[in-house]
Amino acid sequence: MTAPPFPEMTLLDKANDLPLLERTQLWAKVNSGTTNLDGLKLMARYLADAFSVLPGDIELVDPAPVDAVRPDGSLYQVPRGQHLLGIIRPDAPVRILLTGHMDTVFAADHPFQEMKWLEDGVLNGPGVADMKGGLSVMLGALQLLEQSEYASRIGYDIMINSDEEVGSGSSAALIEQCARQKVAALTYEPALPDGTLAGERGGSGNFSIIFTGKSAHAGRNPDEGRNALVAAADMALQLKALHREGLSVNPAKIDGGGPNNAVPDHAILRVNFRPQSLEDQQKAQNALDNLIAVIATGHDVDVQCHGGFGRPPKPIDPQAQKLFHLVKSCGADLGLDISWRGTGGVCDGNNIAACGVPVVDTMGVRGGAIHSSDEYLITDSLAERTKLSALTIMRIAAKGGI
Repeated sequence: MTAPPFPEMTLLDKANDLPLLERTQLWAKVNSGTTNLDGLKLMARYLADAFSVLPGDIELVDPAPVDAVRPDGSLYQVPRGQHLLGIIRPDAPVRILLTGHMDTVFAADHPFQEMKWLEDGVLNGPGVADMKGGLSVMLGALQLLEQSEYASRIGYDIMINSDEEVGSGSSAALIEQCARQKVAALTYEPALPDGTLAGERGGSGNFSIIFTGKSAHAGRNPDEGRNALVAAADMALQLKALHREGLSVNPAKIDGGGPNNAVPDHAILRVNFRPQSLEDQQKAQNALDNLIAVIATGHDVDVQCHGGFGRPPKPIDPQAQKLFHLVKSCGADLGLDISWRGTGGVCDGNNIAACGVPVVDTMGVRGGAIHSSDEYLITDSLAERTKLSALTIMRIAAKGGI
């Protein structure tokens, strides 16, 4: 009898017997749009029950407060769902972090709620790829690990948040906490349909800039007014002028204005920045701070800025390169050609990398058309990516690192 090409193969083949598709379908039946707190509560309960098979503590953690700006300029606290936290073997000599998200972009009243088969092996449905399928892969990989000889050599934290699709404002501190003293992290965003992983990522910052001027009659005494809408428009134009290679600037919306016969005294500019590097991010922040002062003085208005760079850029440093090559090596042992390329999208991998922890953040299923009603999952990738993750974790355990 020919020996298997590596000793873990027999165990990895057990991935085919796990209910990977069944639980993906069960979880995808739950609408867990970020704002659907009832759906997130049910989803969190399903996940807590499923992950309880692991030998550690699984708990639901309350979200941190998140402030947002209303169109009238007042602040309010955005309600968010609970996050799942698992801690397994906290005293193990080697520890890693695995993250995912339970929320989707599809609200409770969105028309895309049902699953259907597009063809044999291709399932269309809300969140099947992003990332109900990825969560099933994460759990499957850990189930295989726990059956292996390597389990006692490695510990891990699991963090599944409820607000990734809106920037992880209520879970960013939890991500940072979980990333401490980890040798590596795996995040279960979907890979591309051909299996390509996301490499380096740009960052993202969202800001709401509040302009407060002075109202006046547009005919009798317009010069006594201070036009907040014009100040916001001037700021939008000057911010757009910062757009260049390495920095995308998108002034997206102005709230404010009023009747034609009154000088508007209130406006809010919403703007998104996409820096490619930490240097680009710092330059963008400096330019924004400078423009706030210039606009406030030039238009004689009060300017207040809320928001920040919630997703720092994610470069591929030498440690991250080592982790990618480890995943590639594991893929080769499984007959998979693993490659990666840069992307403009952002995810929790950005936040993990900012903590100094190497991360591969597309360890989930192969699929496509995410964030649309055409989202699909290639179901063969459930077992395929479960094996890839399990082998990667086992190799980290065997080596005592990456």
